[in-house]
Amino acid sequence: MAMTIHVDIVSAEKEIYSGLAEMVFAPAVLGEVGIAPRHAQMITRLNPGEVRVKTEKEEFPFFISGGLLEVQPHLVTVLADTAIRADDIDESAALAAKTKAEEAMNEKSDKIDYAKAQAELAQAVMQLRTLDRLRKRRS
Repeated sequence: MAMTIHVDIVSAEKEIYSGLAEMVFAPAVLGEVGIAPRHAQMITRLNPGEVRVKTEKEEFPFFISGGLLEVQPHLVTVLADTAIRADDIDESAALAAKTKAEEAMNEKSDKIDYAKAQAELAQAVMQLRTLDRLRKRRS
């Protein structure tokens, strides 16, 4: 039996995942990190993207909109603003959000908050990428 580490993925609304894993991959601010059991302690901010939890039998993908990653020797905690299981992502809603954000960024008006539009666009694009990766793994 391989060594494992306990993983908790929590959003502002609820706990999304809690269980043992062999590896955890997350989109840290300075690049993707891979966390194995007995990893050095650390805390880092997370970018919007995909968190993958690899167990002995399968890999579970999740979309997060950003947040914090805390690593202890036997515990990984992902505190996300928003976290969604990849299977639960609404593709049509993500496409609509992407289109809306792109339109807002192209609008030449003082009423547009470009930083907010960019953040919404990044979030929608990362949701769609997470879905694409999930589909490629399954085929």
